[in-house]
Amino acid sequence: MPVSALSPLIAFVLGILAIPVLLGLARGLGLYAVVREREAQVFTLFGKVIGTLEEPGLRWPLVHFGPKALLVAFFGKRYRVNTALRQYYLRDLMVNSEEGTPMGVGIWYEMQVCDPVAYLFTNANPEGSLQANVASSTISTLSNLEMDKMLEDRHQLSRKVRATVSPLSEKWGYKLGSVYIRKVAFTDRQMVDNITEKVVKRLIQVTSAMKQDGENRVGLIKSQTAYKVSQKMAEAAATRPRVVGEALNEIAREDPETLAAVMEVMETEQLIESGAEVDVLPSDAQVLVSLGAAGRGGSSGASAGGAAGLSLDPGALS
Repeated sequence: MPVSALSPLIAFVLGILAIPVLLGLARGLGLYAVVREREAQVFTLFGKVIGTLEEPGLRWPLVHFGPKALLVAFFGKRYRVNTALRQYYLRDLMVNSEEGTPMGVGIWYEMQVCDPVAYLFTNANPEGSLQANVASSTISTLSNLEMDKMLEDRHQLSRKVRATVSPLSEKWGYKLGSVYIRKVAFTDRQMVDNITEKVVKRLIQVTSAMKQDGENRVGLIKSQTAYKVSQKMAEAAATRPRVVGEALNEIAREDPETLAAVMEVMETEQLIESGAEVDVLPSDAQVLVSLGAAGRGGSSGASAGGAAGLSLDPGALS
């Protein structure tokens, strides 16, 4: 294949390879810059800041800074600053309560760069300074507080720490976000064991008191129920004779013969239920009898020739 036929292909390949090289050269010379999300680029020339690019996308330094942007690649420097929200957690900051109890505090906070220039050049270690400021503000705010307030008012104390640190952090090019005291714990193991023992004893005491109160209430309910039941039973027992008496009086007014029959039946039932001995005599007997052999002595009545319980009275014969 002749070389003239391959020349378009060679030119195409060389053009493809030359594009990245030319783009890299243009970027190195500062003809254009790519700003990423949550990023700021600070340009310096001869040690002085000439401008900052904060809007994400493809940017042209020549448009923003003029011809001197071409000199940055030779006599200046470009800084990339991450402006994303950052989160930190400080563990076991030691404070003492008002009672002198050593406590360990854990605090969580957020920070974000708001001024890239001040962030780069005002403070050599802004993140370390912020951490030191948050720690010192936390210790000064929580020290010598009552233990109850330290354990219960963490939201208010967190806002107080943030209000103390925020003005200084803004001077250093970043703003402090949310601050929250997440953990307040005892560092003395013996004290933790003592508190646990007291809590367990208190729980046992409260449980026993609740159990005793429940038993007392149950006993009271039982006694009240028994009283009401006995009262109702007594009322019922008193009501029966009255109802029976009223019924008998009504029968006596309407039918005296029926009343006499009822009374006779009731008397007979009572006599049968009593188990007493009954002596039956003819209706035309003209004798006086002494009923009940037991009334004349036990053994003498028993030997009277089969006539126990009956005896004739001569004065009663006609």
